[in-house]
Amino acid sequence: MKIQVLGSGCKTCKKLYEITQKAVAELGLSENVEYITDIQKIVAMGLMQSPVLVVDGKPILIGFTSDIEKIKKLIKGN
Repeated sequence: MKIQVLGSGCKTCKKLYEITQKAVAELGLSENVEYITDIQKIVAMGLMQSPVLVVDGKPILIGFTSDIEKIKKLIKGN
């Protein structure tokens, strides 16, 4: 499983990255969460909002930060 947080580096993006790291740890997954701040990559995926949580190349959360329980459900659902 490949887990990425895409964002501009703003507070909201950093918060999503931190919460996603905690969610991955609580789920007992060994995957590293990649934090991508390259706006060109975000636009190349056809996304115009950030932050974005991406699992295996599929955006599953776009434009906002959620609570850890919802993020864990989204990760498990993929």
